[in-house]
Amino acid sequence: MLDTEKDNRKIVERALLVGIHDPSIPPVEAREHLDELEELVDNLDIGVVHKELVNLKVINSRYYVGTGKADEILDIIKEMQIDCLIFDAELSPSQQRNWEKHTRICVIDRQEVILDIFANRASTREAALQVQLARMEYSLPRLTRAWTHLSRQRGGAKGTRGEGEQQIEVDRRLLKKSISACKRELKEVKKQRDTQRKSRKRHELPHAAIVGYTNAGKSSLLNRLSGAEVLVEDKLFATLDPTTRSIILPNNQKMLLTDTVGFVRKLPHDLVEAFKSTLEEAVLADFLVLVLDISNQHVEEHWETTMSVLKELGAEDKDILIVFNKVDKQQDPVMLARAKGLFPHGVFISAVTGKGLEKLNSRLINYTKVVSKVVKLKIPPQRHDIAALAYSKGKVLESNYDDEGLLWLTVNINSALEKLFLDFVA
Repeated sequence: MLDTEKDNRKIVERALLVGIHDPSIPPVEAREHLDELEELVDNLDIGVVHKELVNLKVINSRYYVGTGKADEILDIIKEMQIDCLIFDAELSPSQQRNWEKHTRICVIDRQEVILDIFANRASTREAALQVQLARMEYSLPRLTRAWTHLSRQRGGAKGTRGEGEQQIEVDRRLLKKSISACKRELKEVKKQRDTQRKSRKRHELPHAAIVGYTNAGKSSLLNRLSGAEVLVEDKLFATLDPTTRSIILPNNQKMLLTDTVGFVRKLPHDLVEAFKSTLEEAVLADFLVLVLDISNQHVEEHWETTMSVLKELGAEDKDILIVFNKVDKQQDPVMLARAKGLFPHGVFISAVTGKGLEKLNSRLINYTKVVSKVVKLKIPPQRHDIAALAYSKGKVLESNYDDEGLLWLTVNINSALEKLFLDFVA
């Protein structure tokens, strides 16, 4: 919601959700989307009093739905004393204004709900700036919702210079300046993140990004594998900022794992754009660990949504290790069999109990072998530069000198760097 509406938002307690069923999707899927919207709204501590699924053949330019259905919804609002109307669709600024005039209550859409959740979850400066930018760009064409005093400013003493620009025009100009300032600050933060990435790349360790639907257990998995304490909460979008941890696999191979923001159906394009700097971790990683919640009945849709976002990021062609989490919560053998049939190479685990982690570690080892390899180098005394390169670009596992003064190094290096040492491979 707009910052100017925060005071109004505090008293919003009773919401009516409106879902849309059009010919492009089956009724069951439309109902699932509406149920997910309810879960999203619950994260804002707004009570859902009623859900209405509207069959729609053609989008109405005034209300999105037809005028007859708009009047029916108004009757429900009055009867149930609703104080917030929420659409599971993206309303245009004019449609939003028309609804607020028609109902005299707060009217928002799915995109604004997600923006509010992101604003509540942002903990680092980068996440806060990204959310701030997305909200300002969302608010720009909707400024008339935030102002009731749209009378023109008057220039000069006591308004003697006649009418000037409207207050809404002043606010639009100020907002555009704020957007520009926010983009500049984000560029600086992005430079810092790029520096951190370069620092990690110096050692050329295998790097995997954990991706997946929101609340699938990505942070729990990172905690289990790394022994770190990353924020874990049973709610949507608990993680907005990428967290990178170093882990050591059973074969003593070191690798990096990055937790990323979760995806959701109908994730607004503006938010995908806003969080591209953090989602770049998925693009730059050597491979992806895609986590799916096997206990969720919509796991197949979650897979499709995740792949859709990865495609938008240009990361859909990466090597992907499918991991089904929360097997401790899924007791339906039919569901498990279906998942195994659809993804025969998937790994089934519980990040909470540790079940299946041995197999997951084995699969991670196989993936890292493609990215890195262990080589044995024989370096003459006069080539200290090669020894220095081995130490800076790889992980030296063993080092010793022979009777002839030759330095023998056993090094774990990125496969792409092997060509630098070809003349010295023993």
